[in-house]
Amino acid sequence: MREPDPEQYDMETESDAERRRRRAQFLRELGEAKELRDRVQPRRARAARMRWQMRMRTFRW
Repeated sequence: MREPDPEQYDMETESDAERRRRRAQFLRELGEAKELRDRVQPRRARAARMRWQMRMRTFRW
C-alpha cells in the first residue's frame, strides 16, 4: 500500500475547512431568511410556532 501524499492531505484538510466555512455561512443566511420571513408573515410565523410547541408538548422523552 502507498502512504498518503502529504500534498493531498493538505488539500483535503483545506477543503474540509472550506466546507465548514461555507456551511457556517449557509446556516447564518438560513437563520436570517427565517427571521425575515417571520417579520414579513407574522400570522404564518405564529402558526408555525404554535405547531412546533404542540409537537414539543406531545413528544415523549
